[in-house]
Amino acid sequence: MASGPTGASPVTRRARWRRRVVLALGLLVFGVCVVEYVRLPEAEPLVKENPKSTALMDQRAEEAREAGKKARRRQHWVSLGAISRHAVAAVLVSEDAGFYVHEGVDTVEVRKAMEEAWKQGKLGRGASTITQQLAKNLWLSTDRSLLRKAKELVLAHRLEEALPKKRILALYLNVVEWGSGVYGIEAGAREHFGVSASQLTPAQGAILAAMLPAPRKRSPSSGSRALWKRAHWIVDQLASVGRLSGAEADTARADIDRLLGRAPAETTDAADDDTDGEG
Repeated sequence: MASGPTGASPVTRRARWRRRVVLALGLLVFGVCVVEYVRLPEAEPLVKENPKSTALMDQRAEEAREAGKKARRRQHWVSLGAISRHAVAAVLVSEDAGFYVHEGVDTVEVRKAMEEAWKQGKLGRGASTITQQLAKNLWLSTDRSLLRKAKELVLAHRLEEALPKKRILALYLNVVEWGSGVYGIEAGAREHFGVSASQLTPAQGAILAAMLPAPRKRSPSSGSRALWKRAHWIVDQLASVGRLSGAEADTARADIDRLLGRAPAETTDAADDDTDGEG
């Protein structure tokens, strides 16, 4: 005997209703994704044009206004050839050793990060290539949402499709944050060492590269042990891949100790949890 006007049992009708709801939600999510994808910026204009500002710069300016302060911004654009090779090598070995071989995303690191996020129940820092960091700095916010991460991956792909590797690296080195209101390696070199980017020594380059996980907190004057340890690690890596000779590495380590102080005391380094320049 039929159990309803359509002859379907209540259980069957509920199952059909749930399938329709799931389908409707799936279509809604798909539609939102399509709209978000279409609205994302294109990378082609960056082939020859330097951005006048970035999302991160705009965010910092807004944060300053909300705090009743005047926004500070120091930036001086330079070509990749006008940056010390030691500094470039330090940033690459620290931030993205596989930069010249991947296509914008390190799939192995992304998988590890996703597995860790699944276990911890939240999206942590890491797994971002230089291309992904550039995409975030140019166009996105510093939040850790999965939607932002998805946009970052799409934009990183667009950057890799539109720009040669050296252009991506040059853009990154000119817009990345290197302290409060300090953007780009030329401004960073002048701010922290009083020299131009072309004059950076291996030690100075290693220190700047070591700042990048938390550039506003992990400054050379902060007494950060994490900065000291990371700078030494970078020099060790550069020596291990032949970018520094043994004598050059020894000199760089001594210079790091001179610039930062020998092995700062163990402290609770708040910068380790900061996400100013990563994500």
